[in-house]
Amino acid sequence: MRLVFLGTTDFAAAILERLAQSGAHRPALVLTRPDRPRGRGRKLASPPVAERARSLGIALEQPERINDEQTVELIASAQPDAVVVCAFGALIKEPLLSAYELLNVHPSLLPRWRGAAPIERAIIAGDRETGVSILRLTAGLDSGPVCLARGEPIADDDTYGSLAARLCALSAELLLRVLDLTAARTPPAFVEQAEDGVTYAEKIEADDRTLDPSRPAVELERVVRALQPHIGARVELADGTMLGVQQAALLGEQEPADVAPSAPPAIVPGAPVVDSARRSLGIVERDGRLLLQCAPGVLELRVVQPPGGRAMDAAAYLRGRGLPVRP
Repeated sequence: MRLVFLGTTDFAAAILERLAQSGAHRPALVLTRPDRPRGRGRKLASPPVAERARSLGIALEQPERINDEQTVELIASAQPDAVVVCAFGALIKEPLLSAYELLNVHPSLLPRWRGAAPIERAIIAGDRETGVSILRLTAGLDSGPVCLARGEPIADDDTYGSLAARLCALSAELLLRVLDLTAARTPPAFVEQAEDGVTYAEKIEADDRTLDPSRPAVELERVVRALQPHIGARVELADGTMLGVQQAALLGEQEPADVAPSAPPAIVPGAPVVDSARRSLGIVERDGRLLLQCAPGVLELRVVQPPGGRAMDAAAYLRGRGLPVRP
């Protein structure tokens, strides 16, 4: 089939590569978002899909607006049989919605986790299963009819990185199957999504990244895994700085935190949290380990990253810097 591919993220770039390797469904044209400033230096950088398309030798365009007349004509010039959309990051409207068969690759079992961050939200929520859905793109947010879906278990130690890798492989498998069936003129049937069970995977914001010890430790451990390695969780220290958290683990019930008299007092379970200074009081050091006392539970911060520094184990961080003193 002759395809146009729309995508932006690392996840979408991996799907693009699988399509290119398939031969029969190698996209004729790739569209992605414009280059944007990134990182601490705010240097202009291309989206992952742009870099992958260049390495694959596929025609690439980066329009500012996907729905304007010029972009619509650009897609038409490629004469696609279908348009594949995966993590593009912009709302697609008419006339594109009606002009082509738009196949959307979404890493969740719809209607659960429609939206921008389905993998992260599934881990944070403690879901035992997620999956992949291939659906027809419509005007709603991931609300179109689904033609193929398959589940994938979420392991207790899954991070975004490990789960996304499996979902990416599953996405490519299901998408290629749909494209093969469509090319053979035996397309799969599309079924409307159920009205109940709809949840939304909102974009990960700064507050979602911050580990608040007024929440249970078991929830914060899931946040760390859900944001590793691409976004990263963080915790506020006594001096107001943010310490990145790359890996964390729950302490067993028989292993309570032993707080030295000189350490800041622990948060009392159930006590109200009134400001950022109070939240920072849950962090203590014990025997070269960095512990976050939560309400309830204790989370050991095992791999951390100081602002502007590299990731390191907590013991190395404590030897080199130590916990800051509360102003």
